[in-house]
Amino acid sequence: MPARLSLALAALLVATAPAHAGPLVDVTVVDPAGNAFAQTRFRGDSYVAGEPGAAYTLRVANRSGERVLVVLSVDGVNVINGRTASPSQQGYVLAPWQQVDVRGWRKSLEETAGFYFTELPDSYAARTGRPLDVGVIGAAVFREVPPPSITASPPVAFEDRGYGEHGDTAKRAANAGARRERSQAPMAQQSQSSADAAAAPLGTGHGERRYDPASTTVFQRASSRPDEIVRVFYDRHESLVARGIWPAPHYSQRVPRAFPGSFTPDPW
Repeated sequence: MPARLSLALAALLVATAPAHAGPLVDVTVVDPAGNAFAQTRFRGDSYVAGEPGAAYTLRVANRSGERVLVVLSVDGVNVINGRTASPSQQGYVLAPWQQVDVRGWRKSLEETAGFYFTELPDSYAARTGRPLDVGVIGAAVFREVPPPSITASPPVAFEDRGYGEHGDTAKRAANAGARRERSQAPMAQQSQSSADAAAAPLGTGHGERRYDPASTTVFQRASSRPDEIVRVFYDRHESLVARGIWPAPHYSQRVPRAFPGSFTPDPW
């Protein structure tokens, strides 16, 4: 049975400059079978190579012996409430040394809509009018104030804030109409060279819903500033190669010979 996630709903004002306190949390992009996507390091940042249509999960591991709050964003959007991401927002609470899999956009305490790599127009960020920050996964990590000896307050009720079943149904209907309009466009307008496709940004889509339970809890941040910021950028493999981030494939340096034989053989 997968680890049950906890959501902290407290919100605090956050200063602009994060305080980097050390490696509190690891964030890994994995496929549905649990295998990590290929990645590389470039100038201090991590880059993951993905392809359109590939589903993925964010595996978040607490490397400390204390509870931490992890505010997760994909393409500049909070993965829990669907709002433009800010470190002051709600996030997932991890117990000491706990590892959890965040499989998608949270729709309720019972369901998430899966993450998958997709073309920019189909990304959740673009479909909700926020396409400028596609291509990055973020985690703002907070330590906790040591809990008092008295009994803790009851958990805060989860609020969907318009991103639940009704809001999602309306979005799906609107997007279905837009897709029908696109499908009726001339084929000449839909064609695109492989070079153009490789250059187009990669985003994260809003996939099928699945049972993915979570519960609420109370978490008091020790500071209004994140103790750690983790960023993982992603793009197509060929785009990373073209940008000089991913190592280019090595080809043989053999010089072709003008006269490798003596007589003309029969063709195959």
